[in-house]
Amino acid sequence: MASKPRISQSQIVTRSRFVSPLTISRKDLLKAGSDDWLRDVIYRLVQALGRLTTCREAFGKQLDLTSSQFTVLMGVAYRQGDEGIPIANLAGYIGLAATHVTTEVGRLTRKGFLTKRPNGRDGRSVLITLSPEGERAIQEIAPFVRHINDFLFAGIERSEIETVKTFAENLLRNSEYALVEIRIAEAAKKTSSASTSRRQKQS
Repeated sequence: MASKPRISQSQIVTRSRFVSPLTISRKDLLKAGSDDWLRDVIYRLVQALGRLTTCREAFGKQLDLTSSQFTVLMGVAYRQGDEGIPIANLAGYIGLAATHVTTEVGRLTRKGFLTKRPNGRDGRSVLITLSPEGERAIQEIAPFVRHINDFLFAGIERSEIETVKTFAENLLRNSEYALVEIRIAEAAKKTSSASTSRRQKQS
């Protein structure tokens, strides 16, 4: 049996250890010069958001609704007051685009869960309220939502939730600026790709 060829030390290529670049510039968010802990927080946030979304989808399925439809229905239930809630206010409360909310309100109205009537204050918008069927649906789903929320928030103090709320509000505000920067970068990349394509065609 032939022996394996020996590799001399001179033939061994030493690969230097890759040093990952920082993903944030703020020095106060570094620990021992590293932002690894911050990325860990982001990963946990995304993971938690995914599970919250799964729970919301499960709530909707109990009523044969989509996740968005369930969110709209719950938003109306808890913000309709005595007169109803305008779509713009509802969209701001539940964090969905007004156009999307308008579509889902229409679907829920056709399903018999919501009612719409003109807003007498401005004559342009409509006020959304639960129909009797919508009220029954909320009463039906509430025990299940309560049961799941008791598991989700077990061992978490109110002060912690309030801190998360403040953090989420700040992150949402900052994300508006971040999204502008992303759109600028995407536009620049598109322009660069188009220029490269033209040069290749000309060569």
